[in-house]
Amino acid sequence: MTAGRWALRAASLGTALLLWQGLTSLDVNLWLRFEQFPTVGEVASTFGQRARQAAYWQDLGSSVRRIVSGFALAAVLGVAVGTAVARSRIAEDLLGPLLEVLRPVPAIALVPVAILLFPSNEQGIVFITFAAAFFPVVVSTRHAVRALSPVWEEAVLTMGGGRGRVLFSVVLPGALPGVFGGLSVGIGVSWICVISAEMISGEYGVGYRTWQDYTVVDYPGVFVGMVTIGALGWLTSTAVERAGRRLTRWLPSRDSSGPVPSSAARARAGRGARRPSRELLAAVTGPAGAAGPAVPRSGPETFPERTREVTP
Repeated sequence: MTAGRWALRAASLGTALLLWQGLTSLDVNLWLRFEQFPTVGEVASTFGQRARQAAYWQDLGSSVRRIVSGFALAAVLGVAVGTAVARSRIAEDLLGPLLEVLRPVPAIALVPVAILLFPSNEQGIVFITFAAAFFPVVVSTRHAVRALSPVWEEAVLTMGGGRGRVLFSVVLPGALPGVFGGLSVGIGVSWICVISAEMISGEYGVGYRTWQDYTVVDYPGVFVGMVTIGALGWLTSTAVERAGRRLTRWLPSRDSSGPVPSSAARARAGRGARRPSRELLAAVTGPAGAAGPAVPRSGPETFPERTREVTP
């Protein structure tokens, strides 16, 4: 990424902070009420105080540990189930209806189920995180596997490869772009649900601490929790996207420093690529004024032996 793009992103965040500071310091009350909002300075001061306390880092570590555990489990099982449903009719018939029934249920609605099923709140929160990321990964993997061209699989089978070779050399590598699309969605949904679960039944965590600050009307503390959640979500989403780009290096990539070519430019480039060059034409037809290579013509004179056979 170029320095100009970094500067543009920093300017975007700086503009948002300046707008926030201006609206809250002036107590703007035009339909939207900002007089009770903490200023940027108050939030920054509260964050500095929290960062020097061990409880803040304990809450942060608890949330990250729950996210990593639930998301890793969802990634492994989601890819396996999605691949099985896409490749096997028996798996589709057995698991497909169950998945379609459970998929519309919000993960946060499973909090009472988690409380009843698991002996501790920690395990229940990890289950909520898993459920939030599992279904996006399953759906994206299923669509990515089904979208693969059968030509690749037939080529491997023709060269003597078995089902295992097809799975690990064709199916999984070919579906990786779609799989990482589901993983990117799943990590964001996981953060939403883990924070909500911590607010409802947690004992530690960023969500639990944010809700406790709200109950005691500590609005700067609430905003510290919100900023922390946003920063953690951004970091984890960036990590997933970078891992996806690293594992799919074989995909064609464009130069990030230049503009994206328009459709008209791509069409002109395609027409130029299809037009034969002068050198190619000269190689085929010979120099100007010279006769080109003889091209065989179809007809009886091309096959004299066969012509003599059929001539009475």
